[in-house]
Amino acid sequence: MPEHQAPKALPDPSPTLLVELEAIYRDLHANPELSMQERRTSGVAAAWLRRHGYDVTEGVGGTGVVGLLRNGDGPTVLLRADMDALPIKESTGLAYASDRSGTDRFGQATAIAHACGHDMHIVWLMGATLILAENRGAWRGTVMAVFQPGEETGQGARAMIEDGMVKRFPKPDVCLGQHVMPLPAGQIGWRVGTMLSAGDSWEVTLFGRGAHGSMPQKSVDPVVMAASAVMRLQTVVSREVAMTDAAVVTVGTMQAGTNENIIPDRALLRLNVRTFKDEVRTRVLGAIKRILEAEAEASGAPKPPAFSVLSEFPLTRNDAAATRKVVAALERRFGSARVTEIGPATASEDFGLFGTAWNVPSVFWVVGGIDPGTYRTAQAAGKVDALPANHAPDFAPVIDPTLRTGVATMLAAAGAWLQPA
Repeated sequence: MPEHQAPKALPDPSPTLLVELEAIYRDLHANPELSMQERRTSGVAAAWLRRHGYDVTEGVGGTGVVGLLRNGDGPTVLLRADMDALPIKESTGLAYASDRSGTDRFGQATAIAHACGHDMHIVWLMGATLILAENRGAWRGTVMAVFQPGEETGQGARAMIEDGMVKRFPKPDVCLGQHVMPLPAGQIGWRVGTMLSAGDSWEVTLFGRGAHGSMPQKSVDPVVMAASAVMRLQTVVSREVAMTDAAVVTVGTMQAGTNENIIPDRALLRLNVRTFKDEVRTRVLGAIKRILEAEAEASGAPKPPAFSVLSEFPLTRNDAAATRKVVAALERRFGSARVTEIGPATASEDFGLFGTAWNVPSVFWVVGGIDPGTYRTAQAAGKVDALPANHAPDFAPVIDPTLRTGVATMLAAAGAWLQPA
């Protein structure tokens, strides 16, 4: 598309559509599904796309859905929404709060909640796909709507790609995605280059020797080994990462033993690492492995720790030229006051794998979901960090204007790439 040729604006979602989307959102929020188990959710997305004239392929990478709307010659634009929820008990107190439970990827019973906002992402894309379908006279090209499973575990994008996505569907000119975040609702945040950190999750088993609680001399206590290791891991960032770099090391799971008078024979740790540079990632992961192996040796463990990778998320990098194009479209739609540059976030995403697989630019931005009045009050009190954020049990975006804004941002970004009719 020539640079001087401005894309034709697609209309905002109508009040009638917003009512319909809100009802779907409440239903999805009340009926969340864990990663790679999104059968009901993907069915809702697939039925919606078919209803509005898309060529739909289900079961891509397990539960993924791809919808194609071909509308003449022009660019192909990939629009992505993730669908999975979290193994967490919701505490929002909302009338449509989840009371669902299920079995997580480790075989454990768990509550389930949409505590990251993916249910909002789904209805954003649903709204955008309908408006694009109803306004085919305004644009030319192909829209590829991707409803992706398993983002939380880093499985979904890889599973879709490994299922032949690159060969089965047309190559996009750009991949576009967005995420609700704890910013004021109606605000949009963007960044050129590194937008989100890389993420690595490991499961580590520390081996000891079990014994009666009254006979510690007969044991190699993996609880003490694990506790010592967890404390030592806190020094990786403070003593092995330069102050000009950034990293996070979190031990989110520590499990050992079944009874108070039994020294167990093993302990399990699950940990998560976030970094912004490849060299820092290599250094941090190496330090973690060194520390855990050294603690095991120092404890006289019968064998070294066992390591397994739970997930790997790449850096989310926004292409500079493509980002400028999207930002210009967002500013035309919303005004520059609502579209602001933000710093890189320590959250991680697998969205970037789509652009890498096709070797095309990708752009990822964020949309605020916190009630603006609530945000201003917290800001004035210096308590913004106390507001509920993604993955907290009390996180849920305010529906208005978050829903309306997210549909419009996706339309504006897509419109920047589709050929005007």
